[in-house]
Amino acid sequence: MLLSLPLLRREQARFAQITSKGKIVKTVDLLIDQEFTVDGKNTVTVQNGKIAVTWADCPDHYCMQRGWCAGGTPIVCLPNGVEIRILGDGADVDFVVR
Repeated sequence: MLLSLPLLRREQARFAQITSKGKIVKTVDLLIDQEFTVDGKNTVTVQNGKIAVTWADCPDHYCMQRGWCAGGTPIVCLPNGVEIRILGDGADVDFVVR
């Protein structure tokens, strides 16, 4: 007997929320390529629907090693207190700050 199940497709993440020391500093649209600095310590780049920390002044650079992300676990820079959380398909975003 052969069963056919529909494939579940995961929605592409649309937004990312950046916090610094526990406070939201920016919500970005992942469909708009951009680059900005968080507190002068981390450079964040959005490109082709993904986000990455492309420069950081922290000693370990784990946040940079995380690479380009479009979902999954947050990007975290513990020494600088920066967290980048992917928010899903946009259903949980009220507005975007540009």
